[in-house]
Amino acid sequence: MTVSVVIPAYNRVATLSRAIDSVLAQSYKVEEIIVVDDGSTDATSEVAKMYPEVSLLRQKNMGVSSARNNGVMMASSEWIAFLDSDDTWHPEKIARQLKLHKQSPTLKISYTDEEWIRDGKLVALPKKYQKPSQATFKNSLDYCNIAPSSVLMEKKFFDKIGEFDESLEVCEDYDLWLRILAGNEIGYLPEKLITKYGGHDDQLSSKYWGMDRFRVRALEKHLDGEEDAIVRQELIRKYKLLEKGAVKYNRADDFEIYRVRIEQLRAGY
Repeated sequence: MTVSVVIPAYNRVATLSRAIDSVLAQSYKVEEIIVVDDGSTDATSEVAKMYPEVSLLRQKNMGVSSARNNGVMMASSEWIAFLDSDDTWHPEKIARQLKLHKQSPTLKISYTDEEWIRDGKLVALPKKYQKPSQATFKNSLDYCNIAPSSVLMEKKFFDKIGEFDESLEVCEDYDLWLRILAGNEIGYLPEKLITKYGGHDDQLSSKYWGMDRFRVRALEKHLDGEEDAIVRQELIRKYKLLEKGAVKYNRADDFEIYRVRIEQLRAGY
């Protein structure tokens, strides 16, 4: 089983080496490492060029979804693993997931548990971010906490499901995992095999107010489907939260948009 690793990177000169080194330290040797420099203005590409094992793709700044999609398109292996450039893998990460897929050959995608380091210290995951024993469409509606860096996916399956939505600046992973969970199982390995680092200011999750603005766009795709009732209920809940956020940030136009959409959802639209 061959594995290509896709690492999107934007101005990650400080962390990219750490990510690449964690791939090179894997007990299971991957076929290729693809770093996609998404229009960095620092020396990110120069860091990637230091590694003969790395294939570098440079593009203008088009966002993490575009970077991942183009990386997958460039990949030649049977399986794709994603790694964010500010995260790391534990040495047995790929080996343990491949073992899971060999034991359960019908699984086309899996993810693992994770550990967090904030400001250099290991912290306990808040209850909201702790993994359920099995990810389902229903229990992922609020917050689908499958970290991209933990995912291993068959490339043919990715091509079949469709790419990351490049119109979403953030929550593009939430969108893709929901589309997969709507009709497929995602395997889970309850081992902390990735490390996510926080405490820096350029994380996408801290760049945008009201992350649910992007989650509702993902959820709207599932209206009139088999899970319409629970999707509609979740959309109303999220739009109510966005109403409160619009008041807090003095966004009267947004407040009116959310109010009208809630009324439409309640009326069956």
